[in-house]
Amino acid sequence: MNQRLRFAATAFGPLLLLAGCSQSGDQAPQQAAQAPADDSADKLNTYRQLQRIGNDEMAVTMGKEIIARYPNSDAAKEVQQSLPEIEKRYTENSEKNRLAGLWRNQVSPMAGGTQSTATIYTSQPAGDDRVRLVLRRHTEWGQNAFLFNGGPHGFVCKGVCSIKATFDGKPGTISAFAPTTGEPALLFKDDKGFIAQLEKAKKITMDVTLQDGEKKETLVFETGGFDPNKWQPVTKTAAKKK
Repeated sequence: MNQRLRFAATAFGPLLLLAGCSQSGDQAPQQAAQAPADDSADKLNTYRQLQRIGNDEMAVTMGKEIIARYPNSDAAKEVQQSLPEIEKRYTENSEKNRLAGLWRNQVSPMAGGTQSTATIYTSQPAGDDRVRLVLRRHTEWGQNAFLFNGGPHGFVCKGVCSIKATFDGKPGTISAFAPTTGEPALLFKDDKGFIAQLEKAKKITMDVTLQDGEKKETLVFETGGFDPNKWQPVTKTAAKKK
């Protein structure tokens, strides 16, 4: 009987040891894989460098990564002190750049002289139905502000018409007229008054009626990025002596 027990211990003992080694060997790599390397110090140094060079976009990305991956680390504590201000500045500057990018400024020759334009498309409607708001200075024709519909149809406006408008939600009206030459446009009678209001407004809406089926449309312009310094003046051409 004792010999049988010794045989069992001799035969199965190594197997049990191997099984135990196998289990512990399998767990070690899994635990190592589950525990990410703590490189928060390196990432914090990168975050600081991004702050120094003023790269707010990448600093926000790196800061959020540090807080998400190492929430209880000293690096996360430091980032949490500065990140809100950086993120606020980045958001404000991004919006400022977006609004400025909606405007197109151009100086070019045109029949009768040279013109300088500042142009913005509607945010609503979008796509192929967009309408342009144009500020124009021309050496011979002077200054104008007008709507231009790039489609085949213009606007419904008999004589002088009133456009219901809002400037940052405050109601107003714009007196306009259609050009006698037939372009799909509406010219504003008081261009100086309109431009003065535009310079203070972030958003302007205008209710118009399109000739295409007399469709009523509310035009929305995000005008907050207008820079009057980029809308260049033009010099009136001197009359040629005969």
